[in-house]
Amino acid sequence: MGALRESFPRADIDFLVKEPYQEVLDKNPYLSNAISFPQEKGISYILGRAKLIFDIRKRKYDLIIDQQNGVGSGQVLLFSGAKYRLGWMDGKWKFIYNLKGIRGAARYRASQNFDMLHPLGIEEQTYELFYHIRSESIAYIQNWLNENHLTNNDIICIAPGSPRARKKWDIQCYVRLTDLILEYTQYSVIILWAPNELEDAQTIISQTKKKPFLAPPTNFNQAAAFLKECKLLICNDGGLNHLSVAEKIPSLAIFGNTSPVHWSPAGVFPHHYHLYNPEWNRMSDNSFGITPEEVFRKVQNILREV
Repeated sequence: MGALRESFPRADIDFLVKEPYQEVLDKNPYLSNAISFPQEKGISYILGRAKLIFDIRKRKYDLIIDQQNGVGSGQVLLFSGAKYRLGWMDGKWKFIYNLKGIRGAARYRASQNFDMLHPLGIEEQTYELFYHIRSESIAYIQNWLNENHLTNNDIICIAPGSPRARKKWDIQCYVRLTDLILEYTQYSVIILWAPNELEDAQTIISQTKKKPFLAPPTNFNQAAAFLKECKLLICNDGGLNHLSVAEKIPSLAIFGNTSPVHWSPAGVFPHHYHLYNPEWNRMSDNSFGITPEEVFRKVQNILREV
């Protein structure tokens, strides 16, 4: 969005987003407005969709960019009244678009978005991800660190969970990795978890020889504040990895069923890394063909660099 703002400095740039994800756009310096709409079903969806389209049409946009290429975004675009409608050349709604971006080489999705902007004369350039951390989230994490006497410690964060089971590296691998870090380094380890991931976090706490800390309950914004206090994040492929990019915290992501080509920031942003074994037989287990010892060696290398 920074490149878009640079090219159109006086334009109103709005972002359409489903609730509750408008929080991700809070205080984004490149945006004019975040327009949110609720997740609905049945007749409520139909009525809500009509209301949303009316609102978009009333705003009289000159240009709408369809980044999602989905049914919902296509509906909005079709009835928007926008003079210019930009989407992917190979998109399912390509018959609606009068400006079309051509996908270039496969790469980190945030970088590939520049391909869509090419018809606007915008070339790929250096960029940053932005996410605002609220002051109350910072205070919440600082209080917890103080209570646990961790304010002066070097911290490694391990986030073993994922909303998608197929993305989760084996929990026993995380147990072994945590033991290795606690035994052979001076770092404190804190296990970060989302509401549906507490069981995995508690498994690590209960089965490790030396005990890591269990992070307090956090929402996404508080998790970002927590990452700011860490030397390194170790996680699966997921949102926390991208959040670490926005907060400039080094990360190591363990990939299995998803492609690091599309979802790893390694190679685009410094101090972000991943491990991936393309020879792994995904029908065998969820070790991803990567051992805790391999991950620990990579962790040691990263800590020497950052």
